[in-house]
Amino acid sequence: MSPVAQVDLPRSALPEPAERGALSVAHTVVRKVAQHAADLVPGTVPNERRIAGVSTRKSGATAKVAGSDNDVDLALELALRYPAAVQAVTGDVRAKVVEEVERLTSYHVRSLAVTVSALLPDVAPRVQ
Repeated sequence: MSPVAQVDLPRSALPEPAERGALSVAHTVVRKVAQHAADLVPGTVPNERRIAGVSTRKSGATAKVAGSDNDVDLALELALRYPAAVQAVTGDVRAKVVEEVERLTSYHVRSLAVTVSALLPDVAPRVQ
């Protein structure tokens, strides 16, 4: 396989930034960034979803996004490890989510509501 040739164009050959087009980031992407950022914070855990008493899957934080223009309002629901310092962990979640959403999407987070839906203990699996 031959190496790919890299072409260096002089800056003067590129169109002006305003003429290159536009980039829009869908709210679905913002939602996924927020969920992923929340799941990275120590103290958060995947919440096991149950339907009719049967475990279906483990999922992390869930987020809802609203807003217009460059401002978004986020609502997060997540589970924390028990025992957890709820106020400290949710503060860390807020900081991480705002940082990542603004860094990756260029949206301004106008508000962020965090709901802790469960406190889950660390339970070792019965069978290894």
